[in-house]
Amino acid sequence: MKKASKGHDQSRSVPCSRIDFSGFSKRFSHIISASQFERVDLDVVLSKAAEMEKLVKTSGGSSILKGKVMATLFYEASTRTRLSFESSMLRLGGCVVGTENAREFSSVSKGETLQDTIRILNGYCDVIVMRHDEKGAARTAAGVSRVPVLNAGDGPGEHPTQALLDLYTIKREFGEVEGKKVAFVGDLKNGRTVRSLAQLLVHFKGVELFFVAPKALAMKDDIKDLLKRKGFKYSETEKLEDVLPLVDVLYMTRVQKERFASEKEYLACKGVYVLDAKKAASMKASAIIMHPLPRIDEIAPDVDEDSRARYFEQAQCGLFVRMSLLSLLIAKE
Repeated sequence: MKKASKGHDQSRSVPCSRIDFSGFSKRFSHIISASQFERVDLDVVLSKAAEMEKLVKTSGGSSILKGKVMATLFYEASTRTRLSFESSMLRLGGCVVGTENAREFSSVSKGETLQDTIRILNGYCDVIVMRHDEKGAARTAAGVSRVPVLNAGDGPGEHPTQALLDLYTIKREFGEVEGKKVAFVGDLKNGRTVRSLAQLLVHFKGVELFFVAPKALAMKDDIKDLLKRKGFKYSETEKLEDVLPLVDVLYMTRVQKERFASEKEYLACKGVYVLDAKKAASMKASAIIMHPLPRIDEIAPDVDEDSRARYFEQAQCGLFVRMSLLSLLIAKE
């Protein structure tokens, strides 16, 4: 399918009228987990993100965070998350300090604890964005921090800001999230993005989820139990072809090599699902294809020209959502 001009109206994403932004910073000292958010909070973040998208496209940014400093503390590799956070801060008039390899290029290499690192950073900055390879590390950091900590991914735990930008992408495309059928495909056991997004989707009526994964990489019971408690429909299958004609959103993920105990275990799962143009042809014309990136081999290059591919636009949405969060937490406007 040839790539067509995407005719969606980017300004329609979330109407800003009658949205009360004032209480967000009182409800949120830190952004650690998708479970923190209620529907009212999601409306605030998405509405502010729509404002930020307009701001970037019309004037490039603003100076509402002039004089503020963000520290980026990344113990794991990152391209999109780190750079979009840094771009967000710069476009809002603030400054950025930090390291992209904190495990090697900080005092952690000398044995300094995470708690002490955070206490030190509190004296240098107004907000900390942290990625760590250990589940729960962001919560540990928040426990000793006087300034907001934003979880940019904690091992196989969560990635709440990615989930928010995923939600914004869906809302921006369809105008609403309610009633959408969403398939999560790939490494659902270790995929922190799908875990966080599933927790946000329970705030929207009529959403139905499809979990597509081999048994070894199946979605964990805590997320399935949450869906059951909230009364949401979900199903599990190992066959990608079964869900392609059914869904509005196909959310592909990579098999995460860094989460496996051995190369042998990783190779047994690598390449289990590959979406190519031939398979994508069975999807709805109105559906969209998403991926948190980076991709390895799970989306073939020939899908990039499909009019339904949204993964590069999805990555750009990270800028608008993270500008939203920073403005809400720090500028308090």
